Amino acid sequence: MDGKTLKLAKMDAPLAIRWSRTLPKAAKVTTVTVSKDTAGRYFVSLLCDDTVSPKPETANKVGIDLGLTHFAILSTGEKIAAPNTFRKNEAKLAKLQRRLAKKQKGSANRRKAKLKVARLHTRITDARKDFLHTLSTRLVNENQVIAVETLAVSNLQKNRCLSKSISDASWSEFVRQLAYKAKWCGRMLVGIDRGYPSSKRCSACGHTVAKMPLSVREWVCPECGSLHDRDVNAARNVLTAGLAGLVCTENVSPVLL
Repeated sequence: MDGKTLKLAKMDAPLAIRWSRTLPKAAKVTTVTVSKDTAGRYFVSLLCDDTVSPKPETANKVGIDLGLTHFAILSTGEKIAAPNTFRKNEAKLAKLQRRLAKKQKGSANRRKAKLKVARLHTRITDARKDFLHTLSTRLVNENQVIAVETLAVSNLQKNRCLSKSISDASWSEFVRQLAYKAKWCGRMLVGIDRGYPSSKRCSACGHTVAKMPLSVREWVCPECGSLHDRDVNAARNVLTAGLAGLVCTENVSPVLL
């Protein structure tokens, strides 16, 4: 490997590669692995010895409330739309799977139909991964402290009406990416206890209402009269609880620290 081309053993010409990123100059390649996915695509993975330098500290802090209509609502008031990668391709995927089911087992047409299904699955997966990596990298680069609410995703998926959308959102993968990227860059990721009433508590005065149905998207605090957007208010409470937890370890999940 000369930095631009890669030639494996017993090959006369270098591989036709489209590089996903530029290798660091100081990185030393120790292992090269060639793999093939179900869609027929070949990948070359290079294992390198390299170090990641922490990023310069910043004063920015953010709280994140995860949802379905909007994937993430930030304490700054920004709402990031959910990509819904599976939902957007669900009808096409069902059509391809019906065609596959009608093909004779062992036939060439069945192999072709199976490949089309696999390619659509990989397109959905790649689009979801790109969204999660882009968002997680941006949040880690911009903020010194990131507070998120820990969710029992496996329990939430037991809801038959929402299980497919919850799986499509990939909240667990998003938090996993935030965790290791924050560790690399010298940031701090704080997990808020799942029992914390982030939606029911007023971010202005701290008053907590008794009930807050999911149908309520805006509400007025009966104590101070503040008008709240449900999700933005929850994100602000998550940030407040995260900052407080860093001081006194209250309402902080040890899993993400």
